[in-house]
Amino acid sequence: MPNSIDEIIQRAMQEGLFDNLPGKGKPLQLDENPHEDAEWRTAYHILKSSGFTLPWIETLREIEATLESARAGLRCAWIWQRDSLIKADDPAWIKSEWQRAVDQFREEISSLNSRIADYNLQAPSARFQRPKIIPDQEIQNIQNNA
Repeated sequence: MPNSIDEIIQRAMQEGLFDNLPGKGKPLQLDENPHEDAEWRTAYHILKSSGFTLPWIETLREIEATLESARAGLRCAWIWQRDSLIKADDPAWIKSEWQRAVDQFREEISSLNSRIADYNLQAPSARFQRPKIIPDQEIQNIQNNA
């Protein structure tokens, strides 16, 4: 006689009792949230299938997309500066253009950090909050990895 539920399940598996279950080999359908209010289930389903999401999730997506765009712009400026200095063009002008790109990046990050502060107030839990962006760290990462 089995002593635990684990032993019962193991014995059933060995005897093949789980071999012919409906849906075997197919992905689980986890579209429904068992914790959501049943009265709101249809409304949530309609919103989700129409591409809508919670406002704070959409805000985070926008922040991440804007950050990625700012990074890409600065990365292009860094590569341009590096390649232009190798060609021995006017180094003073090249460095001033790089500095202009860095200053613009810092302004974008400052604006993003304000949006992040607002987002963090909307997020329902501390685990969903996003840390502020440290511009010097971002610039260093781009210079080291481009």
